Amino acid sequence: MEYVIIVIGAVLIKNILLAEYLGCCPFMGTSKKMNTAVGMGLAVIFVLTAATAVTYPIHHHIFTRFGLEYLQTITFILVIAALVQFVEMFLKKAIPALYQSLGIFLPLITTNCAVLGVAILCIRRDYSFIESIVFAFSSAAGFTLALVLLAGIRERLIISDVPKPLQGTAIGLITGGLMALAFFGFSGVDGSLNALVQQ
Repeated sequence: MEYVIIVIGAVLIKNILLAEYLGCCPFMGTSKKMNTAVGMGLAVIFVLTAATAVTYPIHHHIFTRFGLEYLQTITFILVIAALVQFVEMFLKKAIPALYQSLGIFLPLITTNCAVLGVAILCIRRDYSFIESIVFAFSSAAGFTLALVLLAGIRERLIISDVPKPLQGTAIGLITGGLMALAFFGFSGVDGSLNALVQQ
């Protein structure tokens, strides 16, 4: 039951894009086309889950044991950068069309605060290793869900009659804000889930 609560919380209630406001740069940049949004979402799922799986043991077995917690941020960034390089090389060889369409946003996963933020949140919330992996995967799935939803809406907006001052990024930001309000409606579910666990 605890894992279900972590999944529902990470995907719907505290979505890293729409509630925590982490990773907004690729949210607006790669949500113009559905295939680019899906590709970015899958890349973030891999990087975020793998980064958490690698950083968790580094923190708990090295930093905590030897009092090196002050190296946490710089080490986590290095791990994330290495994983992003791996994803970039894989996409360049295996799916060059997706690699081209992601463009500059693929290397920007390295500086995507959502990846670093989730790795640090797992430690701050004192999750176990399995809980951390579940939370990281669910957070990335929530990121992908928000990205794909926005991409679907923005593709429809291209053929819609949007007033000239609101076309482009402006209507994208307004749509993202309305999506955040819609996801805010799930916040009441959090209390109910916690009450179920305590019973």
